[in-house]
This record gives sequence, C-alpha cells and structure tokens, in this order.
Amino acid sequence: MFGIVRPCSHRLGEGLKTQWMAHLCGLCLALRGDHGQFARVVTNYDGLLISVLTEAQAEKATGWRRTAGPCPLRGMRTASVAQGEGARLAAAVSLVLASAKVRDHVADGDGLLARRPVALAARRVATSWGRAGARTGSAVGFDTAVLVDAVDRQLGIESLAGPGTPLLTVTEPTETATAAAFAHTAVLAGRPGNAAPLAEAGRLFGRLAHLLDAVEDRASDAASGAWNPLTATGTPLTEARRLADDALHGIRLALREAEFTDGRLAHVLLVHELGRSVDRAFGTSGCGHTADGAHEPHGSLGSGAGPLLGGQGSAVLLAPEGSFGPPPQHGGNPYTGGGNPFGGGPSFQPPAPGKRGFWAGCAAAVGLCCTCKMCCADEYEGPWSRKKREGCLSDCDCDCGCCEACQCCECCECCSCCDCGL
Repeated sequence: MFGIVRPCSHRLGEGLKTQWMAHLCGLCLALRGDHGQFARVVTNYDGLLISVLTEAQAEKATGWRRTAGPCPLRGMRTASVAQGEGARLAAAVSLVLASAKVRDHVADGDGLLARRPVALAARRVATSWGRAGARTGSAVGFDTAVLVDAVDRQLGIESLAGPGTPLLTVTEPTETATAAAFAHTAVLAGRPGNAAPLAEAGRLFGRLAHLLDAVEDRASDAASGAWNPLTATGTPLTEARRLADDALHGIRLALREAEFTDGRLAHVLLVHELGRSVDRAFGTSGCGHTADGAHEPHGSLGSGAGPLLGGQGSAVLLAPEGSFGPPPQHGGNPYTGGGNPFGGGPSFQPPAPGKRGFWAGCAAAVGLCCTCKMCCADEYEGPWSRKKREGCLSDCDCDCGCCEACQCCECCECCSCCDCGL
C-alpha cells in the first residue's frame, strides 16, 4: 500500500471512510479478477483516485458497488466495494506504472535486483504487468501507450538533466501520464466537458508526486549516489516547496471547473489530504507563502537546519507517514547529540534500518497481508521502506474534531479558502 494521499480515518468521517475503503478494495479486487492474485501487490492509495474521480462524475445508478466476500485485509469481514470501468482503469494505470517502476529498479541494480537471475525474473514480471495493464486499458478505451512513452522519455530526460535544467522539465513525463489518466475518467463517466480541467488536475498531481518523491529521497539518494532531480538540477528545497504549493492551488482551481455528481470524497482527497501530504514531506504545517507572496524556509528546513539539509532526514512519499520532525530536545536521550553528557559528539543511536529490496519487500508484504497487520494493526513496519505505519482501519491518536465531510482548508490568506461548501 503506497501513495502520497493516505487520509486519516478521523478526518474522513465514517461515511467518506467507507467510500474510500470501497474504492481501495475495488482496485485490489479488480487487479485480482483480471490479472490474478500476485497483481494485487501493486494496489496503491493514489491509484484509487482514478476510481474515485470516475464515480464522482457519474450519474447515480446501480452497478457501482458489489458485496465482496471475507478478506484477510479486512479482518475476514465482507464489504461493499467499487466495481466497473473506474476500478478497471485504476488497475490498468497501477499495473503499467508498477511495471515501469520495476524496470527502473532493475536498471539501477537496486538490492537483490543487482543479481542477474533476480533481475531476469523481475523483467519478466514487469513485462507481464505492462501487457496486462495494456489489455485492461484497451478494454475501457484507454491507450496505455501514453504511460509507457512517458516512462521512456523520463529516462532520457534524466540522463541529460544537469545544473540549471528547469525542474519542471524533469517532472513533465509524470505530469503527462497522470493528466491522461485523470482526463479519461471524464470519458468513462460520460462527462467530456470535464476532460480539460481534470487533465490539468492530473498534470499538477503528477508534478506533486514527482516533487515529493524527490524531497523524501534526497538524503538516501545522496548516501547511495542515486540520481535525484533536486540534486541534479541544483534546485533548493524552498523552490521545490514553492512549486508544490502552486500545484496544490492549481489542483483546487481545476476541480472547481469540473462538474461532479458527488465530489465530496474527491475534494477531501485532492484538496485537504493532498495538502497534508505536502506538509508531511516537507516537515511543516501550512503553505510556504508569506504575506508578500515570497517564500521562506519552512520549519526544520530553515536556515538553521544545516545538518538536516545535508542528508540527515527524509520524508516518505510512497509511504507518506514519515516526516521531518522537530529537532530532539537536549537532555532527553543522554546518548544523542548535544544531550551526550560527555560532550556534543556524534549520536550513538543505532542507525535506522535500510530499505528492503523489491523481492524482499514483496515477501514482507505477503506476510503483512496474511496476518492482517496492514489493516488491523495499530502500527506495522512498511514492507519496502521499513518505516512505521498505521493500519488502514486503526484509529489514529490525532485530535481531528472532524465532521462527516471535512474540515476547513487550513489555508493561509494567500491561498484563500477553498469554499468547498461541505
């Protein structure tokens, strides 16, 4: 389960939480139904946005839901789940992009994929997923070639990018792919007039996904010598945050131009929760605009955070619960930094566990699924990132104070209120 939009169940409220889970389970079951059990490992939180947008635009009718049987991921409970073309489009997009991700890991020789037999097996899986995604996409009228082309162009752009290259040049292929997927939801829902605004929302969502991935991987990429768009183009984090804030604002404006039958869940996910995902990645609360429209360093990313900017912390995009936290208070743990009674030397805490490779992560994910920890545990270790996560159905400890729909936007004056009217 990965993605940048991972909402808190308290903020969603019971009604929207039920809808969100229906789309999540619908995507998972669409993958299983069309492509077998193993394909379910590509289920992700962001992929279900395709299903959410399709249903949000469609006229209310029967056939959008079905009752699914007991599942270990739901604690062996039945549930009403989404079905239809929206779920199948989400499955096709998830498969094609997962295929590209595996090929990227193989090309980089990450973890076990550096071994030739494992890399060969991974290539076969990636090829199978790519073909399966293309078949499902074709069945719902979506040409997945635009996704494949975007992935291929991404590799070429990254190989040519260097200091001074505009960051948006690097994010363009991702923007193009997500724009096409978002726009096709309007076709499936029978609202062609929504294609243009949803393409714009998708383009900016793709930009955000790429930016947040770069921010959260900046430290680990620097340690491993891997390519990172921020480092390669020399883009400071303050500029990345400005671009992220502008993308959030653009998504909000694009959604206002679209017509929805019931857009509450789509609005909560793409306006409220997406903004919180940006704050988590940058370790801040609120946007980065000042009263005069300029941007300042945010929270722990400010001018006093020198060691942090050098690679001591990172947030999580594909498992976005992590964030840059506040600096430790001296005197708490006597073996860390300035709290060391023998002087302000280096930390003596054990290093955080490294990420798992692709296949080791798959094995861990299967174990988590079979033991229901992903949904029912209060906390579990992410199969790939090894970061601490909350179970999908666990209660968080936040003081959300949520209503059935959503809270106010928590926006600063320059972003204005979203006027959601919920």
